[in-house]
Amino acid sequence: MNLIQELEKEEADRLAAKRAIPAFRPGDTLRVNVRIKEGERERVQAYEGVCIARQGQGINESFTVRKISFGEGVERIFPIHSPNIESIEVKRRGVVR
Repeated sequence: MNLIQELEKEEADRLAAKRAIPAFRPGDTLRVNVRIKEGERERVQAYEGVCIARQGQGINESFTVRKISFGEGVERIFPIHSPNIESIEVKRRGVVR
């Protein structure tokens, strides 16, 4: 293992110790609580939808959540170790092929 991979693994382990990341796969329904900053105020907003993709590995891992908002499909990509994510909850397990 080279030096960059070792540093990325250490950083991913440190970030995983701060916040528990549940095991989820594409097809699962998730609720992602995201920190939103408006001016000087900060609040938490829930983004609930179906996980349609999970890509990357280690510190560069991210996932895509798709929801239907007012009849229009909206997709959003979240880095797993982002400081803007407060928590991730798995609402329902899905079965995909």
